[in-house]
Amino acid sequence: MGRYDTVIFDLDGTLLNTIEDLTDSVNFALGLYGFPYKSLEEIRSFVGNGAARLIELSIPDGTSSPMYEKCFVDFRNHYSMNMRNKTDAYEGIMELLRQLLEKKYKIAIVSNKFDTAVKELNKIYFEKYIKVAIGESEKVSKKPAPDTVFKALEELGSVTDKSVYVGDSEVDVKTAKNAGVICVGVTWGFRNRKVLEENGADYIIDTPQELLKIIT
Repeated sequence: MGRYDTVIFDLDGTLLNTIEDLTDSVNFALGLYGFPYKSLEEIRSFVGNGAARLIELSIPDGTSSPMYEKCFVDFRNHYSMNMRNKTDAYEGIMELLRQLLEKKYKIAIVSNKFDTAVKELNKIYFEKYIKVAIGESEKVSKKPAPDTVFKALEELGSVTDKSVYVGDSEVDVKTAKNAGVICVGVTWGFRNRKVLEENGADYIIDTPQELLKIIT
């Protein structure tokens, strides 16, 4: 083990490709109220700030719409029942997690997805490797506030200067900076390299295996 002993991952666009299930659930909710559907690429650009923001950006008039709250609830309910239809881990992620566990790294997930979904998806896909998974809840401020990162570090028994945060978006870069941890941006997710560079990611990787070169 090198200078780091802890790796905190974002979930959507970093460990799991969730975009198709998210798009399907958003469009299901939009369709209930006659709102125009959103494309996969539009949803890709909206994801990162939690479910409430995703629905706000997806419906006409955002939170000013009288249908906002109902649409949000319908999205959450539909997604909770359909979040693994088309979702899967990105290529190379399972092998990376296996190697991290073998090398005795502490691993966590910190996401702006609602907490129940984060814990359920972690249980389905990563339970063997990841014991700490934290999502959005009323108990703690969501990213880019550092609170969820600090909560994960506390549960892992880790400290900031021995930790790296891995994510795919500008929200992740800002979160890492706010928490005082090194940020590794990934290009296989929902944002491109330019976004990660402009927001100041410390490292940018194109494949999961490249992470090992940084932390060991």
